[in-house]
Amino acid sequence: MTWALTDAAARAVVEPDFRALPLASSADAALSRARSLGAEHCDVRISRERVRAARTRDGRPLGVGLDATTGVGVRVLVDGVWGFASGDRVDPEAARRTAELAVAMARVAAPAAAARVSLADEPVHADRAWTTPVAVDPFSVPDDEVLDLLVARSARLLASADVHHVDAEARAFRDITYYADSAGTSTLQQRTRVDASCTAFRVGDTGFDDMSTCAPPTARGWEYVTGADGAWDWEAELAQLPDWLAEKAAAPSVEPGRYDLVIDPTNLWLTIHESVGHATELDRALGYEANYAGTSFATPDQLGTLQYGSPLMHVTGDRTAEFGLATVGHDHEGVAAQRWDIVRDGLLVGYQLDRRMAAEHGFGRSNGCAFADAAAHVPMQRMPNVSLQPDPQGGDLERLLAGVEDGLYIVGDKSWSIDMQRYNFQFTGQRFWRVRSGRLAGQVRDVAYQSSTPAFWRSLRALGGPSTYLLGGALNCGKAQPGQVAPVSHGCPIAVFEGVNVLNARQEGRA
Repeated sequence: MTWALTDAAARAVVEPDFRALPLASSADAALSRARSLGAEHCDVRISRERVRAARTRDGRPLGVGLDATTGVGVRVLVDGVWGFASGDRVDPEAARRTAELAVAMARVAAPAAAARVSLADEPVHADRAWTTPVAVDPFSVPDDEVLDLLVARSARLLASADVHHVDAEARAFRDITYYADSAGTSTLQQRTRVDASCTAFRVGDTGFDDMSTCAPPTARGWEYVTGADGAWDWEAELAQLPDWLAEKAAAPSVEPGRYDLVIDPTNLWLTIHESVGHATELDRALGYEANYAGTSFATPDQLGTLQYGSPLMHVTGDRTAEFGLATVGHDHEGVAAQRWDIVRDGLLVGYQLDRRMAAEHGFGRSNGCAFADAAAHVPMQRMPNVSLQPDPQGGDLERLLAGVEDGLYIVGDKSWSIDMQRYNFQFTGQRFWRVRSGRLAGQVRDVAYQSSTPAFWRSLRALGGPSTYLLGGALNCGKAQPGQVAPVSHGCPIAVFEGVNVLNARQEGRA
């Protein structure tokens, strides 16, 4: 299986019943009608979103759900003002009427427009296709086979005396989009994603403890969930989970103070997402999200001068990363996928852009970050895969631990909190080991690490090598009003941070 398919091969993979829809004729009807009504720009998205979810509790099936939506979204620029409309019918006449409504919306909005919109130039990409390559289509696997896998994994965990309850689930997501615009770009894309987890619970005298598998969601097929592709060692993790849970339940509570932290990618991806990914969305930095999701301390006047982190810090935005949840061939404005620097040598050097922001703020070209989660929603700037690059000469976990006299090794994500400027934060995790004189010295519990974004990233002291790099991520990054969700991956190596403030979460909760 190869990640980059030819246009013809990618087109053939797209679901046949979607390809059978009158895609081109419907888009042509909308584009022609918008032009005839005076639109200087028009783009059309015909999309389908599918979700499949299965869940078990204590080895008992709770069912399998399947949901799908299909629709058409038309966006226009009329005298520099946006108009948007959508509908659930895919045929030329319905698309034509949707375009008429979009133009009407632009004219209604014109008196309230604070400024006229211009779009950064983008080469024409005609008749292009892209898909997520998968070995086994997760939507083709029989329900019984999905549930049997979850039941078997639950039974394995429940066989341990230290596990009293188990929740298990497997999910698959697919979005298919046909895009066409008035410049001549047309693309057909199909993205597939899977996610699976098992959570073990232990009930004791003082309450309950839980621990989950750490396998990240990914742009792969069912072969990832079963472990057939070797991308995640499910068997090894499930075998160790009961012992880890029992050790956690018996572990002493952490003493608050400053520690060197060795943070695993299964935890650090979320810190990257919240403190770097969201902070470098240009619309947020410009204040567009202030009413809902907040702003950013990383404002445009600091571009090229803000010391975001230590010189070791190299963060990229990437819409091309292999198996990335935000990986595409083209975004929802027809912009080709790219990779670029956001933080280089610790300095803020880039933002995430769509075509409007790129034109208005002197960036020249969009870096392909426009996305809408359904035909009924307007495209907006959404996060690419934002990743911390490894040290090419960096070591493995053992070598990184060897340089730590007094610290903590943190694995797995859990709860988090960050302020509206993405500046002050705290994160917890799933497993915490004390590190003494370069060696793991047993688990502790109730750990939360707290810092400001610049102080934390400036304390970055060492990075693992490529062998420690892992692509984590989330399927449900939220933004905007009306709310939209987007999938996004964050890669990183194991990393060492010096002198980070650690709180005792249990004590803080009682304060």
